[in-house]
Amino acid sequence: MSPETHIVDDDPAVRDALHWLLQSRGVPSRIWASPQEFLDFVDRDLRGCVLLDVRMPGISGIELFDHLRTRHCRLPVIFLTGHGDVPMAVDAIKNGAFDFLEKPYSDNALVDKVLLAMATDAELCTREDSIGVVEVNLAQLTAREHEVMQRILAGKLNKVIADELGIAMRTVEVHRSRIFEKMNVRSAVELSQLLSMLSGKFEG
Repeated sequence: MSPETHIVDDDPAVRDALHWLLQSRGVPSRIWASPQEFLDFVDRDLRGCVLLDVRMPGISGIELFDHLRTRHCRLPVIFLTGHGDVPMAVDAIKNGAFDFLEKPYSDNALVDKVLLAMATDAELCTREDSIGVVEVNLAQLTAREHEVMQRILAGKLNKVIADELGIAMRTVEVHRSRIFEKMNVRSAVELSQLLSMLSGKFEG
């Protein structure tokens, strides 16, 4: 799905102005008249970011943000706030929102934040795709290859691995070669760096 900025605001004049601004800067965008309308559309495959007014009738911007988190939608959310709503926006950032803009804001500041949010989302998607490849490759290893790999990662020499597992050193060398081939790496250092991506999978 192509990345877009999703503008959620109950004021048609604001929606249209934001849509026109982003389109004029080459940023694809889509407008939503209410939080519920956006919620009915949203899924985990959406890419881009969300521009979200804090105060709206029915479901507020903060409540919509909570719904998105519950649905594991990881789109970066930028809140548009009046002065009195800044404390709420700051709390939302502590809970994972991307940023907020206080009204009145400059066009350049808004576009800059949107571009940064979309770049952040793209980077996250690339990272998740890479992690998916690593997980698929890891699943191809046999139980014995996993045992050998853990010892390789611990920095143990082939002879030590052979002694610990009760197998010939030549067998360890074969396992090491197959592990590197399946994981698409050339060294133990590369293997360690690759698997460190998995350990940081839910960080950030």
